[in-house]
Amino acid sequence: MSSAARPDPAEAPEERRFLSTAEAAALERELLEDYRFGRQQLVELCGHASAVAVTKEYEPTIFYPTRSLDGLHQDLTTQCEKMDIPFLSYLPTEVQLINDAYGLVVDAVLGPGVQPGEIGGPCTRALATLKLLSIPLVSLDIPSGMPGWDAETGGGDSEDGLRPDVLVSLAAPKPCAGRFSGRHHFVAGRFVPDDVRRKFALRLPGYTGTDCVAAL
Repeated sequence: MSSAARPDPAEAPEERRFLSTAEAAALERELLEDYRFGRQQLVELCGHASAVAVTKEYEPTIFYPTRSLDGLHQDLTTQCEKMDIPFLSYLPTEVQLINDAYGLVVDAVLGPGVQPGEIGGPCTRALATLKLLSIPLVSLDIPSGMPGWDAETGGGDSEDGLRPDVLVSLAAPKPCAGRFSGRHHFVAGRFVPDDVRRKFALRLPGYTGTDCVAAL
């Protein structure tokens, strides 16, 4: 077959797929071990891209809290301070107070594969509060509150989980993103090398100029 008649690999349907939890973990290991990314570097890349995605659609209220003495939040607050990212170290239980005081809330409560019942305490209360808000909700990678959002099966947007207005997929979308019905879906994966993208058969969108996120 001549090169003119050969189909473009980038258009192959098998490349239009999501990353499972296991694949996402393998991709991260590849970045850390083979490409010598630092773990903190990946956190900063994803955090910066998520902030850019938020500011593309909203003008968030900036709030710099004092350092929380709660052990659950202490490490997160410290990391956010290092990256100069505003971090709300507590969530008021009064839903109306949050609705009145802020323009949006970012959901980064739980990671892939974490069940709310396994955490309990403040996380469970935070998720219950987030479900009642009327201001926009931005979820990072996988909306918190499974089984409403199942990273493996793609189930999502049920009454059990959060229903974000904006989803920011990190590195590549996960299966649950196929069920996302909010206003905007962004992917933050510009840092994924081309060789890794091909190895995992990922078809990621093109990034405009110096943008670190792209709309899907």
